[in-house]
Amino acid sequence: MDTAHQNHAGSVAHGCTGKGNDQVRFDVAIKTLDPDLSIIAPAREWGMTREQEIDYAAEHGIKIDVTKKSPYSTDENIWGRSIECGALEDPWAEPPLDAYAWTVNPADAPDEPEYVEIDFERGVPVGLDGEPMAGADLIKQLNELAGRHGVGRIDHIENRVVGIKSREIYEAPAAVLLHAAHAALEGMTMTRPGLRFKQLVSTHYADMIYDGLWFSKFHQDLAAYVLSSQMVVSGSVKMRLFKGQAVKAGVRSQFSLYNRALATYDKGDLFDHKAAIGFIALHGLPTRTQARVLRSALPEETVHPRLNPPEIKPK
Repeated sequence: MDTAHQNHAGSVAHGCTGKGNDQVRFDVAIKTLDPDLSIIAPAREWGMTREQEIDYAAEHGIKIDVTKKSPYSTDENIWGRSIECGALEDPWAEPPLDAYAWTVNPADAPDEPEYVEIDFERGVPVGLDGEPMAGADLIKQLNELAGRHGVGRIDHIENRVVGIKSREIYEAPAAVLLHAAHAALEGMTMTRPGLRFKQLVSTHYADMIYDGLWFSKFHQDLAAYVLSSQMVVSGSVKMRLFKGQAVKAGVRSQFSLYNRALATYDKGDLFDHKAAIGFIALHGLPTRTQARVLRSALPEETVHPRLNPPEIKPK
């Protein structure tokens, strides 16, 4: 939008069709930032088929990495690669091997696991194996590392904003690895209610971005919460990469809520076991009270129906 204003443009053009999600994101974002600009989308307005688009590109000398034999629609950036169309439109068919470019087949991945230690500060990955690293470099390195172990392949039925179900293949080695590591660190440093609420916020946040509402006030509100929740998500996570899987191997943090003296069942246990009796009595007080009321007002079989299952007679 800044570029459009700098060039005194009255319109913004994009190449989305009328069936995808990107058109929603482009159009909503453009109209939010400048409602006066018009939008030109030839592929959407002309309604061309995939084959017609390929022919048009060839006729006008437009170089594209798509052929009628391999008609995949591919979007790619540093964070991931998405693939659709062609043979992938049959959800019963296994994805062809030529659909993948960033990840090796897990069956052909190394027969020995590889470990990587990821450092986080306030929820943001900042280093690998103890070496500080900028975000873009870190993601590129993890894409290569995880990709050669077959990590990051996703075969997904997508529910598009426009109401269509679409079969999509994704390659996101670094993203899958980082999400798994980040979740492990959150599990160590956040409380139970904090984790549960963060999961709810994450779902709304993902939907908001997916639906093209990045520039909404709602995004600002959610972003403020997320930043606050990540204040304690600092530390290191050791991940094990092997045959398509990225699995947590160890977690440590200066904000860890794990206390071995409280968790252990061995010598040195500092947990007050007798305190559990009073806690359970209070915790179960509402259900005990309700059970007494129901028992005095209703037949026993309706109070605890699972104790008195209905008789099943054979036909």
